[in-house]
Amino acid sequence: MKLAEIAAALDARVEGDGSIEIARAVHPSEAEGPGDLALAMDKELLALLPGTKARAAVLAEGVEVPAGLAGVILVKRPRYAMAGLMDVFEKPVHAEPGVHPQAYVAPDAELGEGVSVGPFAYVGPGAKLGPGCIVMPHATIGAGAVAGRDCLFHPGARVGERVEMGERCIIHPNAAVGNDGFSFVTPEPGSVETAKASGRVTATNVLIRRVNSIGTVILGDDVEVGAGATIDRGTVTATRVGSGTKIDNLVQIGHNVVIGTNCMLCGHVGVAGSVTIGDRVVLAGKVGVADHKTIGSDSVVAANSGVGRDIPPKTVWMGYPAVPRTEAFEQYKNLGRLKRFFADVVDLKNRIKALESR
Repeated sequence: MKLAEIAAALDARVEGDGSIEIARAVHPSEAEGPGDLALAMDKELLALLPGTKARAAVLAEGVEVPAGLAGVILVKRPRYAMAGLMDVFEKPVHAEPGVHPQAYVAPDAELGEGVSVGPFAYVGPGAKLGPGCIVMPHATIGAGAVAGRDCLFHPGARVGERVEMGERCIIHPNAAVGNDGFSFVTPEPGSVETAKASGRVTATNVLIRRVNSIGTVILGDDVEVGAGATIDRGTVTATRVGSGTKIDNLVQIGHNVVIGTNCMLCGHVGVAGSVTIGDRVVLAGKVGVADHKTIGSDSVVAANSGVGRDIPPKTVWMGYPAVPRTEAFEQYKNLGRLKRFFADVVDLKNRIKALESR
């Protein structure tokens, strides 16, 4: 592929020789020949370019082009350009169309054109896979589950019965979509209910009864579920994840949760049952959200925060418990002042003691 063709795919401009043939995109330190395109879109990587064998590079607009490069692509937003570059140089998973002899596909399952089902994979009765879906080895598609075109199920992915998902969803290794919800009840108010009501534990959980989950999970288009993440099905209705939402590794989403479009849930996020999350919300790593809370659209919750109350739209919250960003900073500043305040109190007590002894 020519340098100019790559630039066109990125909607970027070329300086120098756009006819250079590019074989691969590499870190500047790994450039070994004229066919390597060095990705040097920040200052640290740019500093590595001199002395390499690369003749072409991708740089951020506004930087001085190092000597020795025959052609460069200049991009306005490096991080976004990186996404485009990874599409250009994508290395798709290896999957042959058809059903491997060691896979099981139920006789009444429906497979679209070009579907690939790898060895030891399972596609249950009544399941429907759209054209181009890839079910890799040891992945499971439960009975009655439905997936739109071009979905990818990595090894060990588990999709429960009756789960529905749109097009181009990606379920990473050992993620589980459609588990039963963590829902249990005691015959009489138990320890948790009495503690919430009075602040004291006045009852014990002698018997814990399971509340079965008869709902499902519905994923929109272009949803990505990271490795080891889990999404519980609704008790009666559906747990929903909107189109374009990305869920990182080891995220837990409880039953009856509703998540809007284009949200990002980073690693170790835990969302308890019946939470409602708006559109374009970002929950940073290890955020915990208590049950039945609402997070408004376009809000951001910083890492390690514990959300115990509703969050309005377009706000930034942080801390444990989570509070608005300005309030959290004030709390942190006050903590830093405590040592001085304590010293002042000791000094005042000593002065009072001296006055009283006269």
